[in-house]
Amino acid sequence: MKNNIRDLREQFGFTQQDLADKVSVSRQTIISLETSKYNPSIFLAHKISKIFKLNIEEVFIFEE
Repeated sequence: MKNNIRDLREQFGFTQQDLADKVSVSRQTIISLETSKYNPSIFLAHKISKIFKLNIEEVFIFEE
């Protein structure tokens, strides 16, 4: 699943570790999300979206 995490993280001035700490995951998880190697649970997607004050659909791009 594609996402806008890297762009949003950089806009907010967060490092990968900053975002990882905010959503209680490892930095490696953030790396895997940014490179689309890992699809988050709905719970994690919700937490990330809340950090950026956006809807899940604005952060994650669902492809058929």
